[in-house]
Amino acid sequence: MSGTLFVVGTPIGNLGDISPRALKTLEECDFIAAEDTRVTLKLLNHFEIKKPLISYFEHNKTQRGEEIVEKILNGESCSLVTDAGMPAISDPGQELVAQCHDANIDVKVVPGPCAFVSALAVCGLPVNRFTFEGFLSTNKLSRKEHLSSIIGEKRTMVFYEAPHKLPSTLKDLYKTLGDRQIVIVREITKIYEQVIRTTLEKAVEDYENGDIKGEIVLIIEGAPADSQSTPTLENALELAKSMVNGGMSVNDASKLTAKQTGIKKGDIYKLLQN
Repeated sequence: MSGTLFVVGTPIGNLGDISPRALKTLEECDFIAAEDTRVTLKLLNHFEIKKPLISYFEHNKTQRGEEIVEKILNGESCSLVTDAGMPAISDPGQELVAQCHDANIDVKVVPGPCAFVSALAVCGLPVNRFTFEGFLSTNKLSRKEHLSSIIGEKRTMVFYEAPHKLPSTLKDLYKTLGDRQIVIVREITKIYEQVIRTTLEKAVEDYENGDIKGEIVLIIEGAPADSQSTPTLENALELAKSMVNGGMSVNDASKLTAKQTGIKKGDIYKLLQN
């Protein structure tokens, strides 16, 4: 009989946030799959838990995923953890979960802290409807495609960002969305937790030097309900050009850009030919 994969939420800063059920699960499982075994070992040592650890992260997830699935099929139970928060949320753990489902392995969740949900709770913006956008890609083409897709988004938007990338991300968001309310939540549950309510224009000016440190969640108001905000032909042309520069044919770039922006393919194609 196969074992079980437990998806276990762990603290995002304050060790006091771990749940009794999470501790019990970590104590009773056969082994733990961790994003960074060094980080998880500190957690386990704090609670005097001794368990075999196997590393599972972005660059070894294919091979390790197969190994973990095989161990579970052989009857062992595994707790999947990430460095902080809920595994599989903007995290390679989502692929292990999918592999286990494909292998008919029982997958159970042990809920715990989650940075973007916690940030939404304290941001003060409307959160009855929201969209979690994760991290913006560092790839120039993917980044432009992502930004183009949210221009008319009316729901509150949530992003994760690293502190050293914050200045460029704020500039790109301001350039794409115009001036909107933004809440920057940093170091959630930690000593220097901070909720900064401002606007995109002011945030670009205030944080251009990368002064903000720590783990960051960005929450941005959506477009007004009556907004007719849609990509312009100029926006579409810039996006299509970036696709062509990335190696895509003019025809394919025009087609994909039209799909993403709503601008007519023929208009985009004609301008790309000039």
